[in-house]
Amino acid sequence: MRRSGKQRKAELQHKRAVKRGDAPQPEKQPRKKNFRRPPKLGHSLDARELADDASRAARKLQSQFVKLDNDFLETTKHLAATLPLTRPISADVCLLGILDADYQPGSDLEIDQLSVPRRPKWKYTMSKDDVDANEQGHFRKWITQTDAIVERWHHNQNNHPVASCNGAGSTAQGVPDTTLQSKMPCPPTHFERNLEVWRQLWRVTEISQILLCLLDSRCPPLHFPPSLESYLVTRKAKIILVLTKVDIAGPERAEAWTAYLRKRHPGLPIVQVEAYQQKVGEQGRPVYESHLPLPFREHLVNAMRQVHEEMLIPPERVRSDEAKLKRWNPPVKRDIDWDGLLHAHGKKVGSIIGGAAVPKGKGKEEETADDAQEPDQEGSDKEGQFEWQEPEFLTVGLIGQPNVGKSSLLNALFGIHKVRASRTPGKTKHFQTLFWTPDVRLVDCPGLVMPAFTPMDTQVLCGTLPISRVSAIPFCIHQIAQLLPLETILGLTYPSANTALVEDKRTWRDGKQPTAKDNGVRWTATEIMIAYANKKGWVTAKAGRPDIHRAGNAILRLVAEGKISWAFWPPGTDLTAVRSSGGNGIWLTRGAVEHGQTLDEDDEVGSGDETDVDGIESSASDEENNEEGTLPDEDAEYQDADVKSIPFGRFGVLATDG
Repeated sequence: MRRSGKQRKAELQHKRAVKRGDAPQPEKQPRKKNFRRPPKLGHSLDARELADDASRAARKLQSQFVKLDNDFLETTKHLAATLPLTRPISADVCLLGILDADYQPGSDLEIDQLSVPRRPKWKYTMSKDDVDANEQGHFRKWITQTDAIVERWHHNQNNHPVASCNGAGSTAQGVPDTTLQSKMPCPPTHFERNLEVWRQLWRVTEISQILLCLLDSRCPPLHFPPSLESYLVTRKAKIILVLTKVDIAGPERAEAWTAYLRKRHPGLPIVQVEAYQQKVGEQGRPVYESHLPLPFREHLVNAMRQVHEEMLIPPERVRSDEAKLKRWNPPVKRDIDWDGLLHAHGKKVGSIIGGAAVPKGKGKEEETADDAQEPDQEGSDKEGQFEWQEPEFLTVGLIGQPNVGKSSLLNALFGIHKVRASRTPGKTKHFQTLFWTPDVRLVDCPGLVMPAFTPMDTQVLCGTLPISRVSAIPFCIHQIAQLLPLETILGLTYPSANTALVEDKRTWRDGKQPTAKDNGVRWTATEIMIAYANKKGWVTAKAGRPDIHRAGNAILRLVAEGKISWAFWPPGTDLTAVRSSGGNGIWLTRGAVEHGQTLDEDDEVGSGDETDVDGIESSASDEENNEEGTLPDEDAEYQDADVKSIPFGRFGVLATDG
């Protein structure tokens, strides 16, 4: 029986609600013996089965988050329509405020520290089912403990008079403005709740000898919380902090954040990178290509080379014992062609990776699961259990939260499109291994939302959460509008200004006519969504009212995808020294507003969720895109952005050479 349009729409809405967690999962129906259609021309049954297996694996690695309370959604929806936004925006919001550092032991809000789940110890004598059951049990225990810690933090946020429900909006002295926060409830925080996704991180950290931890230069501390730092310290791999999206934040902020991170994490190398360059494409539209400028490439390779040299030096406890020094062997490959690594890109990379040229190493170090199981290089050979062999290649892992730019950096390193990168957080589902040169292999880890005391709206602002999984849209618009003048950025008209004024035809005696009322415009989050829906012409199907949910969804996508440029300054920055004035908040205007330029439709940057950032169309089906959080029919409208994209950065002048 053919379904009507209303039935298909209702099914699609229910499917989205189930994905967000607002509706229960449907009961699984017993599978019927369906007729297997014959394969298409050029395809086989085996190929179709492999495609089904890949689809099931992608669903298995789908990120899971906690469901928001209905009372919170209703309360914030009402307050978003009534609470006026603070205008002009204070200049203090440009400084990053309260994050995990303010909840360390000894503070007024002392609570337990969050942690990253660790893989339990195992032995080769254990069966696969025993290992899986052991990991499941440890993970359930970790989930229970983490939920209890987050619940206490959330309770303190709502009740403590100094707590801030939006750390990004705190003042420079660390004392937030509680005028609005005493009314708007504080949101929870989200973190990854799927064991299969955490297993990807475990595997990458186990096989990697050098870890590149990617941090978004617009808000680096958010992407390197104490939970991740404490987990990586216990690993034997060396850590390099990589600041991405420097072209968006700008060189001044990038240098300021580099100095801040060096003080907070002494001893860790810090490198800045840009992964794209802008060129003019067809019809004058900007086109972004994967490109890593040579100075950034040299800094990254030199940092890896320095860390590699440190790993070749025996530790102090080994150098002090002559017997141990004789048995000691470096944990990495000794000889690396660093010059070849520096110039390996483009066609050179394509000629040495893939196919029969891929080195097939089966070192024992790849099969170990925990530091306790790793063979002791100082004395395991005397028992005859392990004969040390030099690794065939250096393994470098890329880790970080979603949408931080791991896959984009890989494409920029290679100079060609090797892995799929998208503006949708969580595009990478399974860790991928690619060889940079025969000596070095790179491992791309899927992005994980790390446990941290970070409010949900700040996570949405930084793009770590998929917008399709966010149900508290009015709340997020309200919180983000406290940091960004959305009505100015989008060129919105106040909704009441669209209605014609009624002429007053009454007659008044002299001196009796009432004075004109103050018509000062005070925006709210709901009015911003109404104004944007009116501008785009989006109305509901039945009542014909402005579709505020669609407008709010589109605005959040503009912010999360970087079409609205923004960035924070490190705590303690002198705003007068960096020439940061109030009114624009964290918005990087690039001189548009100062010169009186308006944002019109000609300045739009078109790129939806179904298009990779390199301009390569995705080959996924509509059903797969729905699982990724993409709306197949309505998202075509989201490809229209009202934000001007102006080249910026120390290499921005190169964008016009193409």
